[in-house]
Order: sequence, then structure tokens, then C-alpha cells
Amino acid sequence: MPLEKPHHRIAVLADQCVQCGLCLPVCPTYALDGNEAESPRGRIAIGAALARGQVAPTPELREPMDHCLGCLSCQRVCPAGVQFEELLVETRALLGPAPQRPGTLLGVIKRPWLNRWLQRVARWTGAAMWLSPLLSSPSFAAWRTALSLIEKAKPPPRVSSSSEMTPATAGTVALFPGCAASVQDQAAERAAETLLRAAGYRVIRMPAFCCGALDLHDGVTAKAHASMERVQQAWADADADSLVTITPGCLTALRRALPGVSVDDPYRLLADRITQLRFRPLALRAALHVPCTQSNVARSDSALMTLLQCIPKLEMKRLPTPPYCCGAAGSHVLQFPERAGRMRSDMLSHINSLDVQLLLSSNIGCQLHLAAGLAEQASVLPTMHPLTLLAQQWNP
Repeated sequence: MPLEKPHHRIAVLADQCVQCGLCLPVCPTYALDGNEAESPRGRIAIGAALARGQVAPTPELREPMDHCLGCLSCQRVCPAGVQFEELLVETRALLGPAPQRPGTLLGVIKRPWLNRWLQRVARWTGAAMWLSPLLSSPSFAAWRTALSLIEKAKPPPRVSSSSEMTPATAGTVALFPGCAASVQDQAAERAAETLLRAAGYRVIRMPAFCCGALDLHDGVTAKAHASMERVQQAWADADADSLVTITPGCLTALRRALPGVSVDDPYRLLADRITQLRFRPLALRAALHVPCTQSNVARSDSALMTLLQCIPKLEMKRLPTPPYCCGAAGSHVLQFPERAGRMRSDMLSHINSLDVQLLLSSNIGCQLHLAAGLAEQASVLPTMHPLTLLAQQWNP
């Protein structure tokens, strides 16, 4: 049966689309499948039909909505200004979470203390070696993927710090750790704090918890709103001028939770105070992977390049722009590991053609996904957050 109540907002958002097709060349899933239903234009039509009660939410019809990465490359190039992210979030809220969504696993990821404890147990017991064969059933595909990401993750490098910081004259910044990044990329969070303090900001570290992004983009609306309320309370307690996160995938949820607040990644704040920062030379060739959310939501790639270019002798090679996407996309890599692997293969082919000694990526999901792919190829190319590299080369 069709859905009982038409959802007017989805239909209004869909009506903005003029069907020009300029979104098709930048859509990673359309590039993967060559299927109109797997394009932004196709998804807009599906969302409109569902919202108006014209079709039933069958598994075949909802599959393209579940496959969408939410990369927003389409929204960035749309000449009609279609708010594709809003339409996607509203349609997924209408449909509810995908049947293959690994709710229990995501519940672990969203709780940093539990995630950290279970990863320690997994490493201590060598679970990635003996547990994966026991999870051969297709229903455990997400858990096998998660184990492979943990197995390939390398210990974080040490980040230098100094007590001789620039006086805090540039304002107070609240640093939001998030959930997965607070466990898997602690070095980048320490790096952000070090660099912001060096640039003259007072930094307040907020508690580590999920901002609601995973639930928001998976159609679990009530849990997403509960997380956003927690963000609002933590922000009120921080008493800061602006909020930053090292994970661009968190930006949408944080901005929804805190309308009117300056919410960004650290790069623009650091670039604004670039005269306060000095970096040691590093004779190295590095590939820069700019995650979709950094390019299309934060739009801070130019500020990041400005900072990296301040490291003398560092040679940067930026990876191709859309429709190339690594396929991680929040929970997408866990729900659709085969599709995510196909997208990653294209990205790894580009990386392997560049003759570089380091891979930089700003999003923890992308880092882990790419690192696991490199390890499968027996590559020893290290991966790192750009902030970690900047902090390592920072010259107090």
C-alpha cells in the first residue's frame, strides 16, 4: 500500500528540480551503476512519488535512497538550488532505517567508552583473526567489515605540544570530539587543540559522544534529535564563541543542533591566524584526499591547502574531485561493503598512480576505509589526518 499521509515538505523540495541533469556527472552512485534511479534526479522523483502517496515503499524502490552517499556533490552544482540534503533526510525519515542497517554495531560506535573497550579486547584477543571466519553469514557482513577496519588501523602518531603557546587573544573555541573520531583519531584531536592554541585561541574540549549524524542520515529521527539536544546542552556548558570538529561528517548534525552558532572544521580558523604558525620543512610527497563532506559541506579545502603549503618542501598532490568518492559515507561502508569496495578501488587506483609517500584525509571513516584497502593490496603507504601532519611539523 502507498504511504498513508503525503509529506508536503518533500514534495515542495522535489518541485525545485528542473530535471536538467547537471547533477549526473558528479554523482558517484550514478557513475557506479549508470542507472537513472541511482542518480540525484531519480532519487528526487522517488522521494516525490513516495511523499505524494503515489507509490508504495517497496524494497526495490527504497534501495536507491539507501544507496545514496549523501555526498552532496549534486547540491553543490545544482543551478536550481535544490536542497537535496533536506530532501534525502526527510525521505529517509519517512521510510525509516534500511533493513540491513546494523543497529547494534552502530550503537557500539556511537558510545566511545564502549567502542574503545571492545576494540582493546578485540586487539588483545586477536579477534580479527579468529572471529571473522565465524561471522561468515551475510547477516554479519557489517561486523566483518568493522573488524577489518580495526585490524588495519595503525596506532596514532605522537603529536608534539608546548607550554609556550600564543596568548589566547583570538576567542574561545569549543572542540567537539564526536564518537568514532574520539576513539580512532585521538591524534588529530590533540593536533587540532595544539594548533588552535598556538594560533591564539582558547580551546575547550567538549564531552565525546555522537552528534546524531549517523542516525539523521539513516532515518532514525528520534535518536538523532536526542543526540542533538545533548549537543545543545554541551554547547551551553562550554560557553565558547565557536565550535569546531575534526570530522566534517559531523557538521550537518552539529549545524542543525546549533542554528546561529559558528560551526566549522578548524582549517579556516587556523588559516585566519596563519601568521602565528610556523612549520618545519618536510621533504615528502603526499596525496590529499578531500572527503565529500569537507568539499561540499565545510567547503574548507582551500583553507586546508593554504595551511599545508606552509610546510616547506612538502609536495601535495590532490586526488580527483567528484564523481570519485571512497564509498565510506558514514554507515554506508557497513551497510553496503561491496559497493563501498568498488568505489574505493577507483580511488586506490588514483593513489597508486601518484608515487606518494603519505595519504592525508580529514574524515575518520574515509581514513579507515582507504587504509583497509591499501592493506589488502599489501601497500605500506601510511594514512594520516592533515591536522596531525601540521601539528607534527609545527615549530613552537
